[in-house]
Amino acid sequence: MSRPVLLLLQLLVAVIALGLWQFFATVEVFGKMLLPPFFFSTPVDVFSQIVKWFSSGVIWKHLFITLWESILAFVIGSIGGVLVGFWFARKPLVAAVFDPYVKMINALPRVVLAPIFALWLGLGIWSKVALGVTLVFFIVFFNVYQGVKEVSNTVLDNGRMLGMNERQLMRHVYWPSALSWMFSSLHTSVGFAVVGAVVGEYLGSAAGLGYLIQQAEGVFDVAGVFAGMFVLSAFVILIDMGVTLVERRLLVWRPAAAEGRG
Repeated sequence: MSRPVLLLLQLLVAVIALGLWQFFATVEVFGKMLLPPFFFSTPVDVFSQIVKWFSSGVIWKHLFITLWESILAFVIGSIGGVLVGFWFARKPLVAAVFDPYVKMINALPRVVLAPIFALWLGLGIWSKVALGVTLVFFIVFFNVYQGVKEVSNTVLDNGRMLGMNERQLMRHVYWPSALSWMFSSLHTSVGFAVVGAVVGEYLGSAAGLGYLIQQAEGVFDVAGVFAGMFVLSAFVILIDMGVTLVERRLLVWRPAAAEGRG
């Protein structure tokens, strides 16, 4: 399927979904409103709220703060996940010793950590970054760990027979093997980095998209709540597109990547 056709189908899904939402929120079906506007708002009202935010400029400050928190959480969590994932995969004894502790920490509900980070780090950006890091780190860590562990022993043996040392094996065997797994996790991590930032803002902050959503919810402004969520969604898609561009550059050797560039 060509790229333009795929984009057209994706746009069609969005148009149908929004059209059904507008219809059921404004037209009674069998004498009953299926999506009462007080609880669900309408796409027209949500779009009007988004336009109002951008035209007045009120959203730019909040958008920048959430963007900065998300990028910091994404970068710190990803780098930490990659480094620790490689370390654990190359040191089986270390992985075996810390395995129960990693699983225990990963099982902790992150929402519970948000107030603790706010207590430790204050209500500034770093408490939100810390929450986002806890979400991103484990996703990247487990994928990189598995990617390195999945390296074929035959490939490793062939590399050693050709005289490769550990540094060369890391560069030419382990790293390419882990890249596919790593980028798969990074696409998921983008959304979680934003979630961490927004949840932290929602629970305690004076700025950010999470703060805007919390303020709208406090005055029963359903259109404002949905507007904030739509802006967040677009926000995540843009960051994910950036990750995709980097992925295509680094994974140019893959047949699928090469075809996509052609």
